Amino acid sequence: MTSTTEQLADVRSTTLLRFATAGSVDDGKSTLVGRLLHDSKSVLTDQLEAVEAVSARRGQDAPDLALLTDGLRAEREQGITIDVAYRYFATARRRFILADTPGHVQYTRNMVTGASTADLAVVLVDARNGVIEQTRRHAAVAALLRVPHVVLAVNKMDLVGYEEKVFAAIAEEFTAYASDLGVPEITAIPISALAGDNVVEPSAHMDWYGGPTVLEHLETVPVSHDLTACPARFPVQYVIRPQTAEHPDYRGYAGQIASGVLRVGEAVTVLPSGRTSVIEGIDALGEAVDIAWSPQSVTLRLADDIDISRGDLIAPSANPPATTQDVVATVCHVADQPLAVGARVLLKHTTRTVKAIVKEIPSRLTLDDLSQHPDPGQLVANDIGRVVVRTAEPLALDAYADSRRTGSFLLIDPADGTTLAAGMAGESFASQARTTVQADEEGWDF
Repeated sequence: MTSTTEQLADVRSTTLLRFATAGSVDDGKSTLVGRLLHDSKSVLTDQLEAVEAVSARRGQDAPDLALLTDGLRAEREQGITIDVAYRYFATARRRFILADTPGHVQYTRNMVTGASTADLAVVLVDARNGVIEQTRRHAAVAALLRVPHVVLAVNKMDLVGYEEKVFAAIAEEFTAYASDLGVPEITAIPISALAGDNVVEPSAHMDWYGGPTVLEHLETVPVSHDLTACPARFPVQYVIRPQTAEHPDYRGYAGQIASGVLRVGEAVTVLPSGRTSVIEGIDALGEAVDIAWSPQSVTLRLADDIDISRGDLIAPSANPPATTQDVVATVCHVADQPLAVGARVLLKHTTRTVKAIVKEIPSRLTLDDLSQHPDPGQLVANDIGRVVVRTAEPLALDAYADSRRTGSFLLIDPADGTTLAAGMAGESFASQARTTVQADEEGWDF
């Protein structure tokens, strides 16, 4: 019989790594991903044959590995990435979920989507161009989303003669900038995605580099964010009341544990009502268990008959989140229409959706120098700014710095259901900006 300690140890030793790639246009993101998949033997034969056929029609001598991820016709025609491309692959040491995100400025919001669940971000830089504005933007988004590990992949080293001093200068500049943003771990790797140097196999042209290849680092980097070590949070998704002859009094609350561990006999509080009870039983996959942990989907049974519905949150009475109707957060605006002060929106947090009003937009962030433009009045697509939102009903929110799952939310247009902004509650690196400047007359930075 496996002990509880051994079960939790198995959870903490997960072999799944979620990571995202980012970089400016033509830095070689899709080529890197294609090389990673090809050299790690993660490409099916028919996929490779299709890429070879397209490459041959274009008159290319070798297969264009970027085509393995650029699946849209517009992407292949223009040679750019437009949408977030997800790829799943595995090696003997770890499983991976990869999000290849676009490099264009107007698709910065797509990087927010790809990096929102990532444990690691690979930021590419063209060795000929060094750190540019879009590089800083992607580093800032990774820091804002609390991605714990960032890899700086200095690509196209073959085009600068594999010079160590070129790599060292870029690595020093990027590391200084990302450290100022609060990125906890930065690893710089010199590569040539086209030639395969330091992607899967070590490079024969850069004997001055003694660090890991990209794949080696991906296989060995620790997945440090342990959801089972966080306070337990259980958003209720569905109330189960069969009322059958076999189960006349059964009342269960189904959902996915967002974080932490729940145990039978534990005192819990239901939010936002604040009523308390004790976990009487936990059902998982049709069987009763004594313990459950994130990200399992389970059904909780409580000792008391409490009015609980979808959107309520069950948490340990010893450590519940605070409830509030005034949400102060950093948001990335993702819609084409602006978000203005006074806008009526829907706020979706876990399984709860409430009406809300945008009361203030105190500032908009300029990623070039991390300065704040005060009182911009509105945010447009790809803008990042601070907002104050007043909700019609209390919400049980954690700070995003403490929990990426229960500290995040969406702002939605109530008219057509369009997602307007992705929000992160509480403080962020944006509050640490060094200077404040007046808004320019021409409008936005993005």
